[in-house]
Amino acid sequence: MPQIMTARRIQRGFTLIELVVVVTILGILAAFAIPRFAALDGAARVSASRTLAGSLRSAAALAHAQYLVAGNTPASVTMDGQAVSLVFGYPDAAGIGLAIQDSATGFTAATVGSTITFTKTGAATPATCIASYTAAAAVNTAPAIAGNTAGC
Repeated sequence: MPQIMTARRIQRGFTLIELVVVVTILGILAAFAIPRFAALDGAARVSASRTLAGSLRSAAALAHAQYLVAGNTPASVTMDGQAVSLVFGYPDAAGIGLAIQDSATGFTAATVGSTITFTKTGAATPATCIASYTAAAAVNTAPAIAGNTAGC
């Protein structure tokens, strides 16, 4: 009996149709994913500005607590080896920068009178992506701490 020889075809690689389908699916995924990732940098700046405002509140409260423990008389308190200058029992504009230490990385600080303003680096509208601290203006008055994240 004669043997019938059959040709075996071994497939190597992908067909053109398979490659087109994969590229199309990747294009569709990229169209939805890229805008979401692009929005993350703005959300990160908003979060950093809000975190810095929280750090300002915490540092002011801690300095005031040390002031009260010391008997309501010191002109400064020591926080992590730094002498933090006080006004009415809370850090002044220069002292709050020492009290928060390295929390202001990524921000630019500017002091005008008794107010220090931290502007987030890289913000779309820097003037409206800030955290600010205004020193206490009178006895038994807390400092004013504000944040604006509209331009982050």
